[in-house]
Amino acid sequence: MLGVCRGRRKFLAASLTLLCIPAITWLYLFAGSFEGSSQDVSLGPPLHIQSPMFRTHGKPVSLSPLEAQPHSPRYTASSQRERESLEVRVREVEEENRALRRQLSLAQGRSPSHRRGNHSKTYSMEEGTGDSENLRAGIVAGNSSECGQQPVVEKCETIHVAIVCAGYNASRDVVTLVKSVLFHRRNPLHFHLIADSIAEQILATLFQTWMVPAVRVDFYNADELKSEVSWIPNKHYSGIYGLMKLVLTKTLPANLERVIVLDTDITFATDIAELWAVFHKFKGQQVLGLVENQSDWYLGNLWKNHRPWPALGRGYNTGVILLLLDKLRKMKWEQMWRLTAERELMGMLSTSLADQDIFNAVIKQNPFLVYQLPCFWNVQLSDHTRSEQCYRDVSDLKVIHWNSPKKLRVKNKHVEFFRNLYLTFLEYDGNLLRRELFGCPSEADVNSENLQKQLSELDEDDLCYEFRRERFTVHRTHLYFLHYEYEPASDNTDVTLVAQLSMDRLQMLEAICKHWEGPVSLALYLSDAEAQQFLRYAQGSEVLMGRHNVAYHIVYKEGQFYPVNLLRNVAMKHVGTPYMFLSDIDFLPMYGLYEYLRKSVIQLDLANTKKAMIVPAFETLRYRLSFPKSKAELLSMLDMGTLFTFRYHVWTKGHAPTNFAKWRTATTPYRVEWEADFEPYVVVRRDCPEYDRRFVGFGWNKVAHIMELDAQEYEFIVLPNAYMIHMPHAPSFDITKFRSNKQYRICLKTLKEEFQQDMSRRYGFAALKYLTAENNS
Repeated sequence: MLGVCRGRRKFLAASLTLLCIPAITWLYLFAGSFEGSSQDVSLGPPLHIQSPMFRTHGKPVSLSPLEAQPHSPRYTASSQRERESLEVRVREVEEENRALRRQLSLAQGRSPSHRRGNHSKTYSMEEGTGDSENLRAGIVAGNSSECGQQPVVEKCETIHVAIVCAGYNASRDVVTLVKSVLFHRRNPLHFHLIADSIAEQILATLFQTWMVPAVRVDFYNADELKSEVSWIPNKHYSGIYGLMKLVLTKTLPANLERVIVLDTDITFATDIAELWAVFHKFKGQQVLGLVENQSDWYLGNLWKNHRPWPALGRGYNTGVILLLLDKLRKMKWEQMWRLTAERELMGMLSTSLADQDIFNAVIKQNPFLVYQLPCFWNVQLSDHTRSEQCYRDVSDLKVIHWNSPKKLRVKNKHVEFFRNLYLTFLEYDGNLLRRELFGCPSEADVNSENLQKQLSELDEDDLCYEFRRERFTVHRTHLYFLHYEYEPASDNTDVTLVAQLSMDRLQMLEAICKHWEGPVSLALYLSDAEAQQFLRYAQGSEVLMGRHNVAYHIVYKEGQFYPVNLLRNVAMKHVGTPYMFLSDIDFLPMYGLYEYLRKSVIQLDLANTKKAMIVPAFETLRYRLSFPKSKAELLSMLDMGTLFTFRYHVWTKGHAPTNFAKWRTATTPYRVEWEADFEPYVVVRRDCPEYDRRFVGFGWNKVAHIMELDAQEYEFIVLPNAYMIHMPHAPSFDITKFRSNKQYRICLKTLKEEFQQDMSRRYGFAALKYLTAENNS
């Protein structure tokens, strides 16, 4: 700020001087005339002005007084020559003034960081942030300086952002970063994601289902780039992926001229267009925009024998980089950084801070490459940070960088402010970011156009319109929200338990994990805030954290109905084993069911036949139950009234075809026939049909699926030594709506009839029995 004030005072003084020069000049010229007319009463010789501000070729200019009139008695030839000489001198002074104005104008537009050089030991806040009102007009103005107008960022100019992302957990950080960027942005965005296969699967699904207008996403295979940097030993926790920013000139499209490169642990507090505008300030050979490192790491004084890589002063942090790709390619950046890395590794042996060490070693040799960004574009919250020297007020900051392994647990005077800013975007409803950029044409999205066409064909006056609309709603989906690691058994008998749940069933997860040791695929219907509550719950559970074979897929809330069949389809689609056990979250499988099902798969030859193995369902009304450890113990509890066949007292038809009487004495699997309203829990091959999405909330969601299995000629086989028990819980919101809302029941009946008609069209004569069975039921 001190530099800014001094700059302002100099500029103001120079401006006033320039304004005063003509006035002073003509004032004294006029005074000379006045003196000439009153020379008789003058007490001294004529006045001469000499000022260092008025010099021609380094010599002082003497301004002689002018005579009053040509016809004056004192008007002589010498006076005429003196006047002509004076006029020439005045014109020279005016020309010099114009030249001085041009110099000041250039100085005014020149950035403070250029005046003080590429490197500074202070954290300046002199430029670059931007006023939101000016930004709306397309102008990025200085945060603390009103001197000069910054370059314009066009309203519909696309801003390119590159991010390296690998693994399951990193994708969560990317989502928070993207939310903060989308929240403030007013320009189209093009994300370039350098991702491994896991992160690409997660983020590709997320962006496809997010459907944010004026956002384009391209992926680049990080695994194919490993060979480019694998020769560099790296001790940083980011591993090999922490080096991949070095090869962006080679990875990104050849026609891409500039890009903003961001770490995943970044949070924006302003429009990214303000940062994009800084590219216009690059001069000469500057090709890298970086913020100075805010710790003493590169000074080498953090601890005894600390030996960092070479850097210019404090060095630069690479969490935020502006890259001029076209110029870097012309400078042969690939060759430049490789030669530097090879030379330094001879003495350093490995990098400690991944790509940052190599960037700094290159800059040390070539300081002209870097344009130093103001510190508020990368406020670093690492250990030993000096970030507090960057700002007077936290509201001035633009980008927060959680570059400590401790992340949100870092120690900082204002960490609560930073943490709250981060949590705001962490829990912010991402659906609200699906806003259009008015006046900016966006690329045609086939999925979006098809969706709009389907919705336009619906009758909004239909009393069941909301039910029908739900079938076409695209729910934002984040796959593998937590780390997942599982290799299916080599004998091709592996079975994954599939279920769906909402926040009110979260307490069932630990119990299911204790009963089922095999892989699990779960779809959770949560809001953004609930997703973070679930994350905290899971990370605080020894049981859940001890299981890496449970895949959690978040489907974010939208609309007024619980999309039960969509959730089931999401969980089914991401099963990695040959077989699936289609269950519900409020059921506990018997101990050892996983191994029993794998043996049954072989026994019943599920690989080569269309079979649905039925696991008989029971229920208890007791919240605390001594779970039966065998079929004999379960039968005893049935006889005592501790257990019941599932829903026998409210919905007998749902499970009656299982034939529980026969099951009591059965020792081998037996076949049962489909009947109306049959909805057992089954084990099927992974290629079975999906659930029908028209059924939401409560009612007919499983019934329709079992009907379609029967239409596709699946055999229903009851397993004699398998069972599962439904645990009691409060009624769901959807079943309450079903029971209390007549229109809800009318619409469900309408949807059932339409589903049966669709079945008739798809399966022809064989589907007539469903209509007959419905009429007889």
